[in-house]
Amino acid sequence: MDYGTTYLVLAGVFGLFMAWGIGANDVANAMATSVGARVLTIKRAVLIAAVFEFAGAVLAGGEVTSTIRNGIVDVELFNHEPTLLVLGMLASLVAAGTWLLVASRMGWPVSTTHSIIGAIIGFAIAAVGWSAVHWGDVVTIAASWVISPVLAGSVAYLIFRSVQALILDRSDPFKEARRYVPVYMFLTGFMIALITLTKGLKHLGLDISGTGNILIALLTGAAVAAIGIFFIRRIPYDPDADRDFHYTNVERVFGVLMVFTACAMAFAHGSNDVANAVGPVAAVVSVVQSGGTVGQQSTLPSWVLLLGAAGIVFGLLMLGRHVIATVGKNITQLTPSRGFACELSAATTVVGASALGLPVSTTHTLVGAVLGVGLARGLAALNLGVVRSIFMSWIVTLPAGGVLSIVVFWILSAIFL
Repeated sequence: MDYGTTYLVLAGVFGLFMAWGIGANDVANAMATSVGARVLTIKRAVLIAAVFEFAGAVLAGGEVTSTIRNGIVDVELFNHEPTLLVLGMLASLVAAGTWLLVASRMGWPVSTTHSIIGAIIGFAIAAVGWSAVHWGDVVTIAASWVISPVLAGSVAYLIFRSVQALILDRSDPFKEARRYVPVYMFLTGFMIALITLTKGLKHLGLDISGTGNILIALLTGAAVAAIGIFFIRRIPYDPDADRDFHYTNVERVFGVLMVFTACAMAFAHGSNDVANAVGPVAAVVSVVQSGGTVGQQSTLPSWVLLLGAAGIVFGLLMLGRHVIATVGKNITQLTPSRGFACELSAATTVVGASALGLPVSTTHTLVGAVLGVGLARGLAALNLGVVRSIFMSWIVTLPAGGVLSIVVFWILSAIFL
């Protein structure tokens, strides 16, 4: 290709910009509940998220990347002109990153998955026509945008109801919290470890048997529970703390649990949403390195995942606090026990979808989980005005990504073609 090196450099820069936007906006879905429940300060939430977002992106981000790279448009239609595909993917990164920058500055929690998929669809229609889009796959992905919040909301509802039955509605909730919270910690560690081992590490070439996966996941869950027990036993009972709020001592125990679920949610987010940045980059790298061959299967370079992970971390550190504050405080009043149910159910849904190669929206998933917890307490517990505004931002995001992508594609085409 005439501008092969230039395309690779631009892919790296634009991919970093897109990943930066993901960190600035969507990462709020990983940490907002912890901040809203006042378990973590924004500064500590950002530091924890930086570590586990990076780990999730590098260790478990390979599966979804292939869907973003090959599953949305018919890349075979670009065989006659591979440059169009390269320019289109570059335009998609710029368009989606720009929209995320605007949304982050405004404090709007939008879907990065919507942004990049809408951008890819927009350039494909502009470059080739409607036939370039795999509409069947798009419908499947769109269905996940409905299914994932419903599923996460249902799981969150059940988890919080179990918390109410096992702990909050008992005569001595503090004692029951010390007994059952380590069980929830075990489930968190086991779930994240098992899905990561079975699906997320494929691109690293690690081949572990099914029995080995289960054993390692069990040990991981047990280790997480043991660490939790150590910290929980150090929490003294304060009879004066329950005067203003009956469950203050109980919520202190759940505060320990929320640190673990926050780590799990950050890992889940990194594993799924890194694909939104590095999927188009991987497509550009594949075409350039193959000398213009479209659709050739190639190994995802490690530097591409590292690039996406680094961009997410920088965006989070620089601008993530705005959307974290919006999501964590305005949808519903959160406590550690409620926030735990939201995070565990959302993490389960997102990591499971990542393992299946399905790019679900973390935004939709977490909002669904928050709605599920709110419904467990009654509809009045939800700020429906905020929820309505979030839904409207979701509707705007996909066409905004598509229109911006078309404009950037025309500009890049005028420069390079």
